[in-house]
Amino acid sequence: MKKLSLTVIVALSALTFQACNRAAKDSKESADSVNSAKDTTTTAATGAAATGSATGIAVDEKDAKFATDVANAGMAEVALGKIAAEKATNPQVKDFANMMVTDHGKANEELMAIAKKKNITLPAAPDQEHQKKAADLSAKSGKEFDKDYVDAMVDGHKKAASLLEDGSKNCKDTELMAFATKTLPVVKAHLAKIEAIQKSMK
Repeated sequence: MKKLSLTVIVALSALTFQACNRAAKDSKESADSVNSAKDTTTTAATGAAATGSATGIAVDEKDAKFATDVANAGMAEVALGKIAAEKATNPQVKDFANMMVTDHGKANEELMAIAKKKNITLPAAPDQEHQKKAADLSAKSGKEFDKDYVDAMVDGHKKAASLLEDGSKNCKDTELMAFATKTLPVVKAHLAKIEAIQKSMK
């Protein structure tokens, strides 16, 4: 009897743990879920979106996902930039980190203003993958920190450039398309700069 009740307790604990794990979506997944549940038929056409009383969303699901992806990447750049501004030992890396905080901070604010107008829910914090990267970086120091931060920036900017390139061609919403088109050259310039820093460190 004892054995049976122990088995039941273990099974229930496992189920509870799984349920908690499923419930703990990261901020980006939550934003995507909220956006996909919004009605795209009750939007700007009625003018309600402009007044903020709309329950709908003024863009299609792909555009909303583009906005959450860009917001997620942008917030991660700022968060990692703040860590690197404190911890980097290489002056070039420190300067680049400060530029990330400024440039991506500005782009994030622009995107937030567009999202508010279109009733797009953006993530409140970077996703779990980026938070893990931030935690991993925070545990490092010296040249090892500099190298890992630079590698993360090269990788992140390649992904961001690809995302913005896609948005500049395929966003249906004109404001989101304009944002992607305007932000892409800035991200490409960041990528060129961080690749040059990466080369100089080898």
